[in-house]
Formats: sequence, structure tokens, C-alpha cells
Amino acid sequence: MTIRLTVAQALVRFLAAQYTERDGARHRLIAATWGIFGHGNVAGIGQALLEEPRMPFHQGRNEQAMVHAAVGYARQRNRLSAHAVTTSIGPGATNLVTGAALATVNHLPVLLLPGDTFAGRPADPVLQQLEVPYAGDVSVNDCLRPVSKYFDRIGRPEALIPAALAATRVLADPVETGAVTLALPQDVQAEAYDWPEEFFAEQTWRVRRPSPDEHELTAAVAAIGRATRPLIVVGGGVRYSGAEEALHDFATLTGIPVAATQAGKGVLPHGHPQDVGGIGHTGTAVADHLARTADVVLGVGTRWTDFTTASGTLFGHPDLRFVNLNIAAFDSHKMAALPLVADAREGLEQLHALLDPHHVTAHYVHEYAEEKLRWQTRADAAYAVPDEDARPTQAQVLGVLDTLVDASDILINAAGSLPGDLHKLWRTRSPDQYHVEYGYSCMGYEIPAAVGVLLAAPHRPVWALVGDGTYLMNPTEIVTAVQERLPLRLIVLQNHGYASIGGLSEAVGAERYGTDYRHRDADGGFTGPPLPVDLGANAASLGMRVLRPRTIRDLREALADARAATVPTCVYVETETPDTVSGPPPAQAWWDVPVAETSTRPSAVKAREEYDRHVTARRRHL
Repeated sequence: MTIRLTVAQALVRFLAAQYTERDGARHRLIAATWGIFGHGNVAGIGQALLEEPRMPFHQGRNEQAMVHAAVGYARQRNRLSAHAVTTSIGPGATNLVTGAALATVNHLPVLLLPGDTFAGRPADPVLQQLEVPYAGDVSVNDCLRPVSKYFDRIGRPEALIPAALAATRVLADPVETGAVTLALPQDVQAEAYDWPEEFFAEQTWRVRRPSPDEHELTAAVAAIGRATRPLIVVGGGVRYSGAEEALHDFATLTGIPVAATQAGKGVLPHGHPQDVGGIGHTGTAVADHLARTADVVLGVGTRWTDFTTASGTLFGHPDLRFVNLNIAAFDSHKMAALPLVADAREGLEQLHALLDPHHVTAHYVHEYAEEKLRWQTRADAAYAVPDEDARPTQAQVLGVLDTLVDASDILINAAGSLPGDLHKLWRTRSPDQYHVEYGYSCMGYEIPAAVGVLLAAPHRPVWALVGDGTYLMNPTEIVTAVQERLPLRLIVLQNHGYASIGGLSEAVGAERYGTDYRHRDADGGFTGPPLPVDLGANAASLGMRVLRPRTIRDLREALADARAATVPTCVYVETETPDTVSGPPPAQAWWDVPVAETSTRPSAVKAREEYDRHVTARRRHL
């Protein structure tokens, strides 16, 4: 039996029947589609969405932002459910590239459905077609190949069947998942075909929980059992596995301290005795000290980025050995580790069973508990408010917010100086409260991602935290939040420039050049007065209710008001530059940003000397 549909109609109907299943719970694989329509998709996918009541549609304002919203949704749903994004051809399609890269870097599923130029080439070139003299089958959509985990171009109707099945397989696979692209020539989208009815039958993709290999497990247990100063480093894989309880039990049993990457922060709550906070360049003093002296490091669900390892300078024990529990063999073998290729929950439960009743020494527990208390005192100083009528620093904004939230709140950030402050200072209360995208650290992620999270968790307070530089990158989905009646809570910190890169620029001898938002001066630089930009007025013009606290006292009232709001609300606050004593603690570990090897400016010469000193500590783990 067959049914006659267009390619676009068949694809949308197929997607509406796809599900994932894990631990007995079933989820829609593609729960909704985002789109901006143009001539490359309006008559195909657009018309198909109109005909399929099972596929909700969300109207976006920027193609990159739609991908970010879809990624925010997928992360909140622990990768068990995702969204699709459809665009027209040309600029609509190329605008997907940044969002696709973010999704793939972070192993988060999103289905991209860009329109493509005519497969039949009735006129050549057509509007927005890139002509490539040496390859007639290349279009701008090929830009998406290197940032996609699966890419296909549907040149004929019958090609959709294997491509759609391959696409959904990758989306549902915890090892392979990321951005998946099906490029859809606009003539093929509208072409009819007789499809087998079984193509549209409900299909459930079971999300696997592979168990560890017996020999790998034995080696891992032996290494951890011999350790005198073990450390656990957790990444996002713990959360996506739903392994928080298994981690809690394992850490409690063994007494091994747990440090977290940006993606892993929160899988143990702040108050857990074994939680020692963030690790690496943006980590805590206690976590980084434990890393420097650890003799065995158990990495769980982490891919060991340069921020986590302090660019290869953090882990210094001469006899150090890594054990990597990861569902992806690629990540399990990093750092010359003993690999433990398995689902995080399965692996932790089996380690727990084989190590019971192993526990680290009381002296080691006392050491890191005391260091954790000392760090908390330092963090409290950054949050402290000596004068309620003063203008707040960025850390004080976080401190005031900390007094108002509970485990139901979700904080979203991605770039600027906020990830460093949050990783060091924020006290997580629930496994999914801390949503900092730091794999791609994409400015402009926060607002659309918050929209996606609100769609996934509509009854929870969701906060997007941005600086002025990030806000200017991508405020467009404020309009979507207004349209969808989503109570987005937006905090815009106005510090008149790129604060994070300004500090980095100063550290590497570039003297904050080009990082402040100021008028151009007579010498061609940017040292004039701050720009008279009112981002609060901009947010209001897009439909948000805007609060403008001037002091810390005002800020308390504004944040409490925003938390209780039922409409999109922005808290727009100018921040004060903190002093070095009471401000956020500085970086506790290095990060490799190469400095000019030769320069006529003293600041760069001095920075290079400091750089050369740190480089000598780099270590390749072999």
C-alpha cells in the first residue's frame, strides 16, 4: 500500500511518528519545528507543516537563533527530544552554520532542514545560488557538512527514505548526536511520490545504556582502589545519562571529591560534601589544587577541553593516571587514560558495586573539606554588599540573585566574563539549574536558548544572563518570547564593552585595544565617552517589560519582581567595576592564549615573559 505525498509532506509526516525510549519512558524525537519561510521552503516544508497537525510550529526571527532555541530545548530534555529548524536557501541556510557548530560541539541533537537550489536545474543559476565553476553539485548548504554529524542532499524523492532513517538514527544516538542536516532542493520538496505506508508507522529509537567491558572495568577498579589522592571530574555526560543519583551514591561511598566542568556543574548540588566546584581555568582554588596533586583522575562524561585541563598544565602528579568513563570511545581514550567505554550511569553503578566498601582516608576528606570552606569564604566576599545604595558589581548581581532562587530556577549563559564568575561562585541547587554553554561559548546563545528551555520546562523560572556585548549580538528572539507568551527573565549587565576580552587583552599585552564601547577619539582609537546606547529601551521596543534598578537595594526588588512575573521581563542594570580584593577571585589556573613573540610595547614584552613561564609547565599525558 502506498500514499501519494510531496517529499516535504512525507518528511514532516515521518518526523511526527518518530520517538525515543529510555528506561521505559517514551518521548517525541522531533517535538516541534522552528522556521523562517522564504522562496526555498515556503511552498515545500511550509505547506507540509500546514497539513500536519501533529507537528507544532514556532516562528523564529533569526536562523542562528532558531538553532540555539532548539539546542536549549534538547539540552533541557536531556537529548531525548529535539526540534527541527527549516530555512530558505542562500543566507537563510548559511545562517545555520554557527548554531550547527554549537550543537555538534556540545553533542546536542538538532535537525536542520535548509532549502536548496533546484535539483533539476531548470534555470542556472537561480536566485541566491552560489556558482562553483569546478563542481555543479555544490551549494552554500555544503558549508554545513563539517559542522553536521550527518549530512545528505535529497536529490530525488525516493532518496528521502534512507536519508530520513539515517538522520533520526544519528539524532537519537548518544554517541553520534549533534546537528543533522537534510538539504532539500526546492523543486524536490514539492515533487509528489508514492510512499510505502510503513514509512509513516510509529518508530521508537531505543537510547542505549551500554555496560562496561569486563577487562576495562577490572583495570579501572584496580587503579581507583590503589589511589591515595583520587579525584572525579564530571562533565555533561553525567547529566545526559541521568546519572546524578549514581554519582551521588558513588561519591558518598568512596569519599572521592568531585570537580565539575562547565557542562557538569550541578550534577552534584553545591551542598554535597564531595562537591568541590568548578575545575580548570574558571574553577575553584580547591578543585584546582586537588587536580594538581591527584594521583588518579576519574573523568565521567567529559571531553577534556583546554579550560578543564588549564591547557595541559593542571594535572601535575608524576605518577598520575586517568580513567575515563564515557559512552564515546573517542573521549574515553583521551589523556592516555584507561578507557571505560560505557553509559555513565551503568559505569558508575558497576564501579560502586566493585569498590564497596572502599573509602579515601579521613585526612584527605578533612583536607578538601577545609579548603572548600576557605574558598566559600572568598566567594562570599565577592557576593558581599557593604552598601545597599551602591551600584552593584557583576558578582553582586549574582549574589542577590542567589538569595532569591530555589531549585526550580534555571540560569542560562554562554560567553563573556559571566561563565568564569558563575563557574567559580554559583551555588547550584538542582542538576539542571546551571545551563552554561561553554563548548562553543557562543555570544548570542542565551536569549534564544532560554526560549527553548521555557518550551521544555514551561512552569519553571528561566533566566538568561547577558552582558551588553552579547545582547547586541542576538536579541531577536525576545520577539518570539513575547509572541509565545513565555515569561522569559532577562538580566542585561551594562558594562560598556567586551569585559571578558578586555581583561584578556590586558593580560596578553594588547592593552584592551578595541574592547570598550566608546566614541572614536581624535587619534583614531576608542577612548572617548561611553556610547549613549540604551539597551533597556531596545528590549522594551521588542515587547519586554523593563526594570531599571540603580542600586543594590533596587536590584533586590527588581529581581524579585522579575521572578514573579508572568510576562517577558528584563532587568537592565549598569554594573560597577569590582576591586581586586572583594571582587570575583582571579583565575586559579592558566589558559593558553599565545602572546606576541616580539613587540615594541612593554606590556606585550612582559606578557610574553609570563606566557613562556607557563608554557614550561605544559604536560602531554602519554
